[in-house]
Amino acid sequence: MTDADTYRLSDRYTQDEGTVFMTGLQALARLPVEQLRVDRRAGLRTAAFAAGYPGSPLGGLDGALVRAAREAADLPITLRPSVNEEYAATAVMGSQLACTRPDARYDGVVGLWYGKAPGVDRAAGAGVSLSASSASASDSASAAAGSASAGSASAAAASAA
Repeated sequence: MTDADTYRLSDRYTQDEGTVFMTGLQALARLPVEQLRVDRRAGLRTAAFAAGYPGSPLGGLDGALVRAAREAADLPITLRPSVNEEYAATAVMGSQLACTRPDARYDGVVGLWYGKAPGVDRAAGAGVSLSASSASASDSASAAAGSASAGSASAAAASAA
């Protein structure tokens, strides 16, 4: 039996070794899944939280995140579409503070924010706070913004730990 005979589309989110095929959006969606798996192997109890504006050129990212979370149902991944980029960035910032509470269920939270490029300006205040809000060594936050022009889309990503 060859790899082609056993390959499943869900492998892009579930396979831990070998070759998998995925788009750029699927690779972004796999990031929180991978980080949670690494954290589990290190003995950490972490969760993932993603929020963004569904109208973004990265709008396919929310669908890819839903599929990744469904395939990794054993991992605590929460997805929150937001009214705008500012609300999404503020929500991700709040997720970074969750482990500071005495009743915290997790050692840290992997945060992922996404939105359209003009929304980056709108969310800049929350983004600055986000980069400074990691409350524990197990917290991390990433941002992705997309810009569409002349039928093509480009994406930029940044992270703060």
